Amino acid sequence: MLVESVEWQIRQQPYHAMIALFRRKTRVFASLLAVVVLYLLLAFVPENRETLYGFTYVRTSYDWSKQPLKYPISEYVPLPTGRPLPLPKVQYAFTTDTSPKGAARDEVLASRRAEVKQAFTKSWTSYKNIGFGYDELMPVSGKGRDAPGFGGWGATLVDSLSTLWIMDLKDEFYEAAAAAVTINWAHTSDTSCNFFETTIRHLGGLLGAYDLSLETALLEKAIELGDMLYMAYDTPNHMPPFWLDFDDAKRGRQVAGYHDPSASVTSSSLEFTRLAQLTGNDKYYDAINRVTLVLDEWQNKTALPGMWPTFFDFAQLQLNSDNSFTLGALADSLYEYLPKTFALLGGLEPIYEKLYRGAMDAVIENLLFRPMTPNQDDILFSGNVYVSDDTGPHLTAEGQHLACFVGGMFGLGSKLFNIPEHLEIGEKITRGCVWAYDSMPTGIMPEIFNLLKCDTLEPCEWDESTWENEANTQLAKGFKSARDVRYLLRPEAIESVFLMYRMTGNPEYQEMAWRMFQAIRKATETDLAFSSIQSVRDVNTVKSDSMESFWLAETLRYFYLIFSSPDLINLDEFVLNTEAHPLRRPR
Repeated sequence: MLVESVEWQIRQQPYHAMIALFRRKTRVFASLLAVVVLYLLLAFVPENRETLYGFTYVRTSYDWSKQPLKYPISEYVPLPTGRPLPLPKVQYAFTTDTSPKGAARDEVLASRRAEVKQAFTKSWTSYKNIGFGYDELMPVSGKGRDAPGFGGWGATLVDSLSTLWIMDLKDEFYEAAAAAVTINWAHTSDTSCNFFETTIRHLGGLLGAYDLSLETALLEKAIELGDMLYMAYDTPNHMPPFWLDFDDAKRGRQVAGYHDPSASVTSSSLEFTRLAQLTGNDKYYDAINRVTLVLDEWQNKTALPGMWPTFFDFAQLQLNSDNSFTLGALADSLYEYLPKTFALLGGLEPIYEKLYRGAMDAVIENLLFRPMTPNQDDILFSGNVYVSDDTGPHLTAEGQHLACFVGGMFGLGSKLFNIPEHLEIGEKITRGCVWAYDSMPTGIMPEIFNLLKCDTLEPCEWDESTWENEANTQLAKGFKSARDVRYLLRPEAIESVFLMYRMTGNPEYQEMAWRMFQAIRKATETDLAFSSIQSVRDVNTVKSDSMESFWLAETLRYFYLIFSSPDLINLDEFVLNTEAHPLRRPR
C-alpha cells in the first residue's frame, strides 16, 4: 500500500494511516516512505489510538453505547435459545468428478474464475490508488467521491472486505482491514446517514469480514457502528426512520417516518441478529424483533393480504395507507430477509416461515406473470400490483433488474421450508432474467422494462399483431417498452443464477453466468475499472462514470463464487445478506 492509497486516513487520522503500512508483508520501500511522512505529520497525531488485536485501532470519538435512550426498553426480548434445528440442506450434494472430462471442466472453471478475479483486481487497484477511503471510485474521470447519506466512511472499502478474503487476496484484505478499523463514525460532514444502506454495506461488511477472518478488531468496529445504528430505534414506538439524524438521536427527537420505503425500515434483521449472536447483547435482537411483530400484525390487514405495501407509515403504525405492492425497488429486501433470518436463527423462531409462506402465496396469486414470447419460453417475472378500492388488484407487467433476486429467494424458501414448487418457480424467474439479458444488443437486461403478458402462468400463443400495435418493435419480441435502459452494475440477476446453481447443481447456470459476465465486461470496462452505462440497447456504450460499491461486494463476488468450489461459502454454513456479506449460521 503506497502513501497515496491512504489519503482518506491521512485526512482523518494521519498517524494511524502510517501505522497501517507496517502490517503484514508490507514492502520495505513503503515502510521507509511511511517513516518520512510520519515525522512530517507528527503535529497532527490524535490521542485516541491504541493497539487492538494486532491492529492500530481508532475508536469513534462519540461513544453511542453510552448515549441515554429517550425511550428506554424495560426488558429486552432475548435471542431464541436452544440448539439450532436440523434444517433441510440448502446446497446441492456436489460430488468430485475425477475423470478426464471432470479435470477438463475444472480447468475451464479455473480460467473463468481467474478472469473474474482479474476484473475485481483491476477495479480494486484503481479504487485503492485513486479513491481509497472515499465511498466510490469514478471509473472514467479517475476521481473518488462520497455518496450522499453514506457518511464518507469508505463504502467501497468496507463493502469489499469479504470479497478480498474470498478471492484469497489476503495482503490486500489486511491492508483494507487496517484502514477500516481506523474509521471514526463521528467524523462526517453529513448530519444524518441512510440507515438501511449503512446497515447492509458497512455493518454487514464488517460482520461478514469478521465471520470469515475472525479478526476481532473488525467485530469491535462493527459493535461501534451497531451502537450508533441502534439509536434509530429510539423513537416513541421503537420503529426506525429512513434517516438516522445524529443530532436528533442525541437529543431524543427522532420519530419514524410517515412515508418510508418498506425495505429501508425492515431490512436489518440479519445484521442485528448476527450482532446479537456475536456479542450476547439482546438489545440488537429486541430492536428488529419489534419490527417483525408489526409485520406479523399487519400481514393480513393490508390492501393485498399476505403482502405489505411499498411504503410504510411507521410513525402512526398504519401499514394500510399505501395500495401499491412490489418485490422490486423500495420493498425487495423486506421479503428477501424472511427465509434468511429464519436460517440465521437456526429455525428457532417460526414467525419468519409464517411470514414467508403468507407473502409468497400472495405473490404467486397476484404478482407473478408469464411473458408472451414467440417461443413460449418457460419463464416468469414478478410485476407490480396496485389495489383499487373499486376494481381490486391490477397487475402491471413490469420487470426490474432489482427484482431478479426473487428467483433465489424462492429457491431458498423451497429448500428451508420444504416447498418443492417454489424451487420450480424460482428457476423460471431466474431464467426469465437471463432471457432478458440475452434479448438486448449488449447482452445485459435494462433497469426497468415492460413485457407483453399471458393471461395466466401457463404458456400462451404468440400474437404478432398485438406486438406490432402495442409494443416498441425496436425491442426484442416479448418486450413492450423499456423506460429505463441503464445498467448500473447490478448483481441481482447473477445472484439468483449463483444461488440456483448451488441449490440444483445444474451446470447450465454456470454457462449462463459466463455469458453474462462476458457481456458485462465488454459493455462496462474502462481504462481504470468498470462503469455503469446509459443504455443496454447501444453496443457502443456510453459510460456514466459511476461504480457503486456493490460491483465489488456483490456482482463480482457472485460471478467468482459460481465458478469456485461449492465449499467456498457453503450455503448450509452461511447466510448472505442483501449486500452478499456472508454471515455464519450458528451450529
